[in-house]
Amino acid sequence: MWLRCTSKCVFASLSRSYNNVLSRSFNIAAFMPEAAGFEGVSDRAALQEFSLSNSDHFWAAVARHRLTWISPFHTVQDCDLSRGRIKWFEGGKLNVSVNCLDRHVHTCPEKVALIWERDEPGSEVKVTYRSLLDMTCRLGNLLRRRGVKKGDCVTIYMPPCPLAVASMLACARIGAAHNVVFAGFSAEALAERIRDAQSSTVITVNQGVRGGRVIELKKTVDTAVEGCPSVKQVFVAMRTENPVVMTDRDVSMEEEMKLEDAVCEPAAMDSEDVLFLLYTSGSTGKPKGLVHTQAGYLLYALLTHRYVFSYHDGDVFGCVADIGWITGHSYSVYGPLANGGTTVLFESTPVYPNPGRYWEMVQRLRINQFYGAPTAIRLLLKYGDHWVHKYDCSTLKTLGSVGEPINTEAWEWYHRVVGDGRCPVVDTWWQTETGGICIAPRPSDPDAEIVPGMAMRPFFGMKPVLVDGEGKLLTSNNTSGPLCLAQPWPGMARTIHNNHQRFIETYCQPYPGYFFTGDGAHRSEEGYYQITGRLDDVINVSGHRLGTAEIEDVVVRLYDFKAFISINVSQWWKKSTVKWEYSSEVYASQMCIKTFMVTFYCYCCCLFTTACNECNKIPKQWCQSFSENDKTF
Repeated sequence: MWLRCTSKCVFASLSRSYNNVLSRSFNIAAFMPEAAGFEGVSDRAALQEFSLSNSDHFWAAVARHRLTWISPFHTVQDCDLSRGRIKWFEGGKLNVSVNCLDRHVHTCPEKVALIWERDEPGSEVKVTYRSLLDMTCRLGNLLRRRGVKKGDCVTIYMPPCPLAVASMLACARIGAAHNVVFAGFSAEALAERIRDAQSSTVITVNQGVRGGRVIELKKTVDTAVEGCPSVKQVFVAMRTENPVVMTDRDVSMEEEMKLEDAVCEPAAMDSEDVLFLLYTSGSTGKPKGLVHTQAGYLLYALLTHRYVFSYHDGDVFGCVADIGWITGHSYSVYGPLANGGTTVLFESTPVYPNPGRYWEMVQRLRINQFYGAPTAIRLLLKYGDHWVHKYDCSTLKTLGSVGEPINTEAWEWYHRVVGDGRCPVVDTWWQTETGGICIAPRPSDPDAEIVPGMAMRPFFGMKPVLVDGEGKLLTSNNTSGPLCLAQPWPGMARTIHNNHQRFIETYCQPYPGYFFTGDGAHRSEEGYYQITGRLDDVINVSGHRLGTAEIEDVVVRLYDFKAFISINVSQWWKKSTVKWEYSSEVYASQMCIKTFMVTFYCYCCCLFTTACNECNKIPKQWCQSFSENDKTF
């Protein structure tokens, strides 16, 4: 029997009470109802301290209040960061799709869950919670009928659209993990992820549409699965009306879904069962399949979504990230839906059909929270203020930045022009590994200082620390060092798929007892955190991480160089631009096969016609030093 939440419509009541927070007399129970039971907690500062000093009590209360359980958990956490052991809410059983759909259908079935902002402006599609549940159940039944079992992993290669969300939730409903691959990746990149995930089922669309162009996604899948013997079936949805070649392996998804029942029994999942894999680049050439599990991930996504962005019932949340990235997972899908919210799925680009696209969308959809990348903000800034002023953005309450540090000029334009000087800008720091936002200016007092370009304050339960080269804590302010996290939290990744040793070596061993983020940070005199960039051989472009080994492999393959180095250098050198031409006949490592321009926080690159030593390796540290001192090649 499903355990109900403590109130008839917990999310509506939470939001109504949360609206009282801005009153002069702060009411901790109105801000966070669970906190009424926390001894000695009367304000936000005390709540933050309680979440650290009484971590088990804090997370247990939040989990019981905000998730719907089939059976309760008996152990809040069993974690040892030094050994890479991470377990939360053991003994508990739940279903993520029930938490995202069914419980909201019981109270507000006709509420809009998804607004699909299609490529052509003005052609948006709204999907209610009732309709999304129907879609999810039919697809879940179809997957079961076609042999997908609990514990299998389904690869999803789709643009942002309602069927993509239904595919994710259908997997969660029947107990299968999903592996969403960004629909801009090449066939080879897709194939590598399918093979590592050992997927027998792939879900895609006939074609994608982006920026006014048609993208042949089914053809990419056809090429990819040629090298994937595990794949037995490919489900194909129709994004356009154009026919595509179908083989015996292919399934016409929408036609088959019509034959299925609209009721699908949800699987009872253990808290630590796998919810999804998501691949991200590491310092080696092989992407890491990070594993996120059921209860902890969902809880952290919904809590950060509500409190970082001050999300209230009735708001429209506009995260423009693709669902192929962790931002799309946490803040386009799982966080908003678990909160019973209305979320936007953005299919297009910031400049199609013109540079006013975002702001026209804000006006038309009446978006309240907008969450985008600094790269896009910097791009739109260059087109001028008039593209913003053409539209009414008065519905905006909070502006978010994600993926990379935002520079002061872009921050100030975002705040002054887009937010009209009244919307707080939350510069968020987090990673695929963390599952959700870890450091951000909010939640904090409504009039609390926000410093441009700084992530600033840790979220509830988060304890960032800086260490020196020997792993000793740097306790003073106005200092810099590698950024680690000193306490486990429910949303963190559990392992790397099929390679737990790599997980331990990457995140747990560099600074034993701490979770190493791979980023450097500066802690200001006031104790605020500012992210300074990657410390490893990973390049961050708008939150899309590229390993330098991947870049090197691409260029060596394409141009037949003897050797090639890409170097990730200091954050303040931000103007190097590299243009690569990709042949459509070459499947080059992890990159899309196309021509594109990338602005890196790095210098690329050193070229050599001969190997530098008998091992055929180039001394990268020497090149790094050379580039930072000379700045020229």
